[in-house]
This record gives sequence, C-alpha cells and structure tokens, in this order.
Amino acid sequence: MRLSYHKDTDSLYIHLVEKPGVEADEVAPGIVIDFDSNGKPVGIDIEHAKNIIDLTTLDTESLPLKVN
Repeated sequence: MRLSYHKDTDSLYIHLVEKPGVEADEVAPGIVIDFDSNGKPVGIDIEHAKNIIDLTTLDTESLPLKVN
C-alpha cells in the first residue's frame, strides 16, 4: 500500500495494489474507489483531503504480516 498526496488538487490517493483502475465508483461525496478489470479495488481517491483528514497527524505503522 502506498499513499500519494497531490498538493495542487488537494487529493489523497491510497494505492491498495499497483494495478491500473479501469472503473471508478464515487461511494461518498469526494471519495472514489477505483477497480481493476476483475472488479477488485485498487485504490481510493479522497478529494479535498484537508477538509476530511488532518494530514498533519497521518501516521503509518507496519502490519505484522508474513510475506511469502
């Protein structure tokens, strides 16, 4: 998972997997989920992110997952 913030558009994109999205669905005002060709979510786009999330307190932690 990777996060990208685009300052010029104030949008936060959460890359769930590194695949291109072919469809999108706005699930709430300003929140769009991108799907791959199999209908699996690949990313979440949050428009006007500063109005929804306090980006100064955004924190990430490593999840205790075993990678095979």
